[in-house]
Amino acid sequence: MSRVVCFGEVLWDVFPTHKKIGGAPLNVANRLEALGNNVTMISAIGQGKSGAELLQYIKDVGIDTSCIQVHNEYKTGKVKVMLNEKGSASYDIKYPRAWDKIRLTEINKEVVKNSDAFVFGSLAARDDSSRNTLYKLIELAKYKIFDLNLRPPYYTKDVLTHLMDKANFIKFNDDELYEVSKYLDSKYLSLEQNIRYIAQKTNTKHICVTKGHHGAVLMYDDKFYYNSGYLIKVIDTVGAGDSFLASLISKLLNKKNPQEAVDFACAVGALVAQSEGANPKISRKEIEDFINPY
Repeated sequence: MSRVVCFGEVLWDVFPTHKKIGGAPLNVANRLEALGNNVTMISAIGQGKSGAELLQYIKDVGIDTSCIQVHNEYKTGKVKVMLNEKGSASYDIKYPRAWDKIRLTEINKEVVKNSDAFVFGSLAARDDSSRNTLYKLIELAKYKIFDLNLRPPYYTKDVLTHLMDKANFIKFNDDELYEVSKYLDSKYLSLEQNIRYIAQKTNTKHICVTKGHHGAVLMYDDKFYYNSGYLIKVIDTVGAGDSFLASLISKLLNKKNPQEAVDFACAVGALVAQSEGANPKISRKEIEDFINPY
């Protein structure tokens, strides 16, 4: 299987009644590890109980924690999650937190250099410290996967453009695609035209757009692949897109057919959305039975 490094926020998602481990890059790392890949997390936590619990969880699921830094002066990440009646989440992301201050070290440079893929989002670039580290690590990576994960007000056009220009693979949701297309002065209205437009503007051959319960579109080496989604009862959408991305890149990095990859990823994303929290345990058999119930 593949060696993947995920960079960025590790945190607690705090719901009205309980808290769960979260952070988009950690959710991606978690699902990649569950699918049999070799995963390292680059991040930072604060000292104290919540940081120690988070670190222990990451170790317990088998992710390499050698690049998780501990800061005395900043607290562990925390996000207040609000769910609407349809299970869609909105977030209050506390700032600054330990993951905003990830330092560049010899060990994290080495790990990125030796990986097959490097996964990062835009949220980890909201602070100069982690952003500067990210920019330097991107230059060392072989295959760069950018998951936009736009969280207002924590992004700028300049940062998004820089990260898209560096990426080999970009993942959007449909709202993010249209927002970024507008940034880049696209006059197109269709999803596919805007995907091609962004691919050309950023010189990126691989772009995927998720469409909520309507599935996803993948452009891979100039060809389009589609999945129209699965009919489910949504519990909450937290982490569904992260598990989708992890499942997709796990298949693609391991040289599976792009259509098989997007079908598999949509199934895993749907299974997460009909479960509670970002990281429910899902077996291979459950995924296969979900895709092919007969």
